[in-house]
Amino acid sequence: MTYLMSAVLGFVQGVAEFLPISSSGHLTLLQHFFGMEEPDNLFNILLHFATLLAVCVYYFQDVVEMILEFFRAIRDMFSRRPSRGNPPEARRLVLLIIVGTLPLFVVMLVKDYVEALGGSPVFVSCALLVTGCILFVSDRMAGGRKTARNATLKDVLLVGLAQGCATIPGLSRSGCTISAGMAVGFDRKFAVRYSFLLSLPAVLGATILEIKDVIVAESGLAQGVLPMYLLGMVIAGVVGYFSIRLVNLLASKGKFGAFAYYCWAVGLVALIASVVLL
Repeated sequence: MTYLMSAVLGFVQGVAEFLPISSSGHLTLLQHFFGMEEPDNLFNILLHFATLLAVCVYYFQDVVEMILEFFRAIRDMFSRRPSRGNPPEARRLVLLIIVGTLPLFVVMLVKDYVEALGGSPVFVSCALLVTGCILFVSDRMAGGRKTARNATLKDVLLVGLAQGCATIPGLSRSGCTISAGMAVGFDRKFAVRYSFLLSLPAVLGATILEIKDVIVAESGLAQGVLPMYLLGMVIAGVVGYFSIRLVNLLASKGKFGAFAYYCWAVGLVALIASVVLL
């Protein structure tokens, strides 16, 4: 690990985690074609944690309100005088995120098989081409009007299924979930907002599982790597924050599909190079 590699990996993570271009796909192709070493598990965890913080900072008010409403909902469950009427938007958003996260528990059953797909640059290249098609179609969908107030459990379950499918290397998580949100009639801004908030339990859960593996496998930090790790984290977090802003801007203007051409270009070049090198 060098400072340059830490900075590059942090930048790639910050950009590709939120822009609909697949962070896993890009890391696979970088490692295959440029001989970039795969980062150790601890560094990978820290990069994902940095992007998780970026979401929390950007949607700080949403996150705080959801946490408060989660505990208020628990209090009302045991109260003799539960609140009446429609629940606050933040409380309903908590429910929508919980339901949308459920399909990931099914994916955990085939986790090792899905991760193994990332070892094939040909497969990843094809998955990037599919991502481009998804993004291209998403921009041609009519804008919906559903928000946290009127989205149904069926709607968010379908978005959650899209998130589960996006664990396949080369498929963009944000691209699949935002496109699925638009397909079920979400307002464009809410589709982006829900997609990124939905990533919080997914990233947090994956981070906790990876931390457990690291604790078992690692004996401690190698000397001198902590500053490099911190550099990657800072870059991933800052770049991630501005990537979220960019996605919100483009989606609201109906230009989300602009990333389709990028995915097609990268996927096609990588596919041709993979076949030639075989």
